[in-house]
Parts: sequence; structure tokens; C-alpha cells
Amino acid sequence: MGEEQRLSPDEQIALAREQFENATDFTIAVEEEFAILDPQTLDLTNRFEDVQAAAQGTPVEEHLAGELIASEVEVRTGRCETFADVAATMAERRAQLRALVEPMGLLLGATGTHPWADWKEQRIIDTPHYRRNDELLRYVVWRNNTFGLHVHVAINGPDRAIAVFNGMRNFLPELLTLSCSSPFVEGVNSGLHSARTQIFTRFFPRCGVPDSFASWDQYERFVRFLFDTSSITEHTQIWWSVRPHLAFPTVEIRICDGQPELSEAHSLAALAASLAARVARAHDEGRPVEPLPHRLIEENFWRAISWGLSGELIDFGRGEPIPARQRIEELIEWVLPAAEEIGAASYLAAPERNVAERQIERFEDGASLEEIYAEQVRATEWIGG
Repeated sequence: MGEEQRLSPDEQIALAREQFENATDFTIAVEEEFAILDPQTLDLTNRFEDVQAAAQGTPVEEHLAGELIASEVEVRTGRCETFADVAATMAERRAQLRALVEPMGLLLGATGTHPWADWKEQRIIDTPHYRRNDELLRYVVWRNNTFGLHVHVAINGPDRAIAVFNGMRNFLPELLTLSCSSPFVEGVNSGLHSARTQIFTRFFPRCGVPDSFASWDQYERFVRFLFDTSSITEHTQIWWSVRPHLAFPTVEIRICDGQPELSEAHSLAALAASLAARVARAHDEGRPVEPLPHRLIEENFWRAISWGLSGELIDFGRGEPIPARQRIEELIEWVLPAAEEIGAASYLAAPERNVAERQIERFEDGASLEEIYAEQVRATEWIGG
């Protein structure tokens, strides 16, 4: 990050183009965000700096990062050549992080929101990046106590990366539908399956579903415009749910809620990476995925936020809504050739019920938020195959 910040916007954009021109297709990286919890109360606790200090000199040090609030920690796989490497490294990072925090008397949570935490009690971490965002966004950034899973997929070629970005916009609702894990927030049942997405994408500027671009040049002109008008001071202030990254030659998929269970995190990352590879191959074959209008994607986006895997998504080819589970199953079948190419096929799965559905069912059966969240924390703690 330090070198990147020393570059001017023009230098950053030029370097990004060069990196995409030289990128190796379909290398993958995953980032997972976790809540840092008090083990007695399961409340969020502002201990990131302590966790960071404890990581010094350990194998996880270079893969650990702060993420806005001091009650949150992120671990990153780093670049992996195959999806099998991704899956193994995700398990390793979770185990490393757990081994780090347990002696400190801390636990980890991975649902998209904390069910009852008070955002007013969360402290913004003291880094130049987050100080700038705090000064710029104030209430918007204070309220963003959310936890997600991000997938980076390397794409060779700047224009090709834009084609993948354009196509991936269409599938953001499906990925969100599968990942929903945050029905509870601020002590209430929100009535949504992903309160995280509503909080983050509806609060932040330059967030949610982006417009499509005709080429890398058009995208580059827009980024220059944002810098030239002082709309952004860092390229990471483009918070779209999918974005061409300007520090790495990747298309970054940022729509997903965090996943307590490792196996479901694997399935979600596998689908996201396979979709990116499948869209790239469709482009290579001269049958590109045509980007849907923003207004149509937004219709499915709201359905995903509201009803998740329990609801319906509009099939724009059929011109009618179909069960979300059916849509996910059809999508898995469509991406299978690409999934096999990147080694992700064996990880693809649509659960009988996703995390949000299981939590909502427990709530409707009379379980308290504390009981339900304790179950999710135990699921996060288990590092299994």
C-alpha cells in the first residue's frame, strides 16, 4: 500500500493497465473479514491493534489487515494458482487467526452483521486510509459494522478485464442470494436476509451495482474524472460490489456476506471465481455475456437482499421469476467447464438452506439472538474439511 500511495493517479492508472496486460489468467485470492468478540458476552470488542501486535513474527502477519473498525480483522490468502490452493489456504488462514486470538481470550464471528452490537461503541482504526474515510464519510462510515468475503480473479488484458467486470455485474444478485448471512442487526430481526448489503451498498457512495463500460479506456477516463474532480483521493474509494482493481490485475467480487462455515465459504468463493472464468471464456469464444441494464440488475439485487435463497430471482431470458435455488443450480451447471479449468468444480454446491435461512428458522422457533449468534460463532471456530 505504501508504494501505491506514493504514485500519482496517472501513474496508478498506467501501472494498472500494464499489470492487466501481463496478468496470468485465473489466479485467485480471497479475503475474509471477521468480527473480534469478547468470549463471555460475544459483543464486539475493539482489540484489532492487540491482534495485529500478536501477529508480529508469526506466519499470518503479512496476511492480516485492519478493516475500518477496531473490532474487525481481515485475513487474506494471497495469490493462489488453483482453486485447490485457495481452499487449502483459506483453511490455513482461519486456523492461523484462531491460534492467534484464542490465547488472547478472544473469539471470531463471520456473519455479515453482528446481531446486536451498537455501532456507536466501535472505534475506527488509526491508519491514514481510514482516517481519511472517517473525515470524508462520517456517519456513513461509522454505521458500516459489516463483515464480508471478497474474491479476486486475475484477468489477462485490460479490455478483457472490463468485459469480465461487465458480465459479472449480472450475477451479483445470485452470489448475494447464496451468501446471505445477516438477517439480524442492532438487536432486531431486520426482515432482510442480508442487512449487511443494505447498510453498506445503500450508505456508501460509488457502491452497489456499477454501470458497465465499453472499454478499459472508458473506465480509465471515469477514474481520472473522479480523481480530477476530487471525488476520490484513493482508487479504493470506488466501493462497487464488483470492480476492476487498480493495485492488482484482478476483477474483485465484493458482494458476499461473510460465511461462518469454512465449507460454505469455499463453495461461495468457488462459484464467484468460476463465474469470472466462465464470463472470460464466453468473451474469448465470441459469445460475450451481454451486460444487463442497471435497472434490471437492481430488481434482482433487492430480491436477493430481501429474500435471499428463499425467494425468487427474475430470469431475464425467460422474462419471469424463478426460485432462487433453481437459478443457482442452473448457474452452477453453466460455469462447470470453467470450474473444472480452475480446479473449483468439486467445491461447487448449493446448500439446502444458507446461513440466513438457518438463523431465521431458529429465530422463528423461539431462539434468542444470543443463542443463534453463539451457534454461528461455534461454526466459525470449527476448521474442518
